[in-house]
This record gives sequence, C-alpha cells and structure tokens, in this order.
Amino acid sequence: MGTRIILALDVDSKTRAISHVLTLKNDVALFKVGKQLFTRYGPSVIRQVQQAGGKVFLDLKFHDIPNTVALACREAVRLGVNMLTIHATGGGSMMKAAVESVQKASCEFKKRRPVILAVTVLTSISNDMLKNELRCGLDIQDQVAWLAHLAQKAGVDGVVASPEESVLIRKACGESFMIVTPGVRPEWADKHDQKRVMTPLEAVKAGADYVVIGRPVISHSDPLLAVRMINKELGVKSNCGR
Repeated sequence: MGTRIILALDVDSKTRAISHVLTLKNDVALFKVGKQLFTRYGPSVIRQVQQAGGKVFLDLKFHDIPNTVALACREAVRLGVNMLTIHATGGGSMMKAAVESVQKASCEFKKRRPVILAVTVLTSISNDMLKNELRCGLDIQDQVAWLAHLAQKAGVDGVVASPEESVLIRKACGESFMIVTPGVRPEWADKHDQKRVMTPLEAVKAGADYVVIGRPVISHSDPLLAVRMINKELGVKSNCGR
C-alpha cells in the first residue's frame, strides 16, 4: 500500500488550498474538503483540487432524512469525489439510501463509485461528554462498534473513527471494512482540541487504512517535509526527490 495520508485542507483560502495540492499531491493519498472550504467556495473548490491533480475526500458528514441524504450523495457523485462521509447516527435507513443513491448515480454519470464512510463518534467527544451531555448509555468503544456494525449492515464501505476504536471495529466488521482515522498527531505536533489521539504509526498498527492529518502539516513551516516525515514513519518512500 502507498501513502496512507489524507490531508485535511482546513484553510480559509482556496489559493492556499490549491497550493498545498500542487505541492503535496505526489505524497498524500487524498485531500479532504470539509465544511469550511465548501461553505465558502462551493463545488468549484472540488473541481480545482481535481484539476490540480488531487483526489477529493468530501467530508460534509451528511445527516438528514434518507431522501435528503440520498440526493446530496447523488450530487457528490456528479462532482467525481473519491470519498464522502455520512453520519452513522442517521440510522440504517438513511445509510442504505445513501449507498443505493451512490450506486445508481455512478452508473448514471459514468463515474467511479466513491467510497462511502460513516462517521461514528467524533474524536472531539470524550466518554464523559457522551454519557453526561449526550445521554448515551454506552461507553464510546461500545457505541463506535455498534455504529460500525450498523453501517456495514447498510452497505457502507467503512467508517471514520478514532484510532483507539480500530481494533474493536476490525473485530466486529472484518479486514475488508475500511477505517479512516482522524485525531492523528505525530509526536512532534500539538494535540489541539482532539481528545482521543494516536501517532500515525500507532493508528496504522491499530488497524487504520488511512489517517487524516491537517494542522500538523498545514501549520508546519515546511508542509512537504512534514508529510515526508510522516510517510517515512509509516514506511512509505517519497515519490520524488526534493
């Protein structure tokens, strides 16, 4: 397997985002376009990332009634994204509607079917928050494992989950179920607002297929060096010299 890095383009400027794509496209797997960039620039930023040579992970975490989510997923397919996210807490019917919509739209638009990932429990949520604020009766690990099982049953390709839950997810859902882990921080980076974190190597050893990394790279004085340090830690050789 090549690079496992998904770079989160959590920046406020399309110019800055595209600059990162041009610099890092040979060293990362995908570029995550989230709510900040998409809300400001809309679908045009996705097209520009693609034109710059990057593959897009559209992380808008669709969470609504089944029909609304199905229609949103259809438009994501039209845009040609490689991955997209929905919320597992939308329930089995919503997730199944998303899967069916993506399959139909891929045929209709003659686009490669994107990977659908279900978000389990956000990495900013602690066990105390889950129980006392959100009034969930399960511990985080049990909640994540259950939501992953529910997503797999609905036909979803994988989940977004903390690296701390990857072992449980692998046990519940098997080796072919994709796990993408945010909340990953190299040892030399600040944890910021993430509560449940591991290093990239720890996350991969725990079962992650891809790791989402943003601020440790984006805020680094040399983003390419930062990415290559992470790839080296993961045993991935650089694609080209500097």
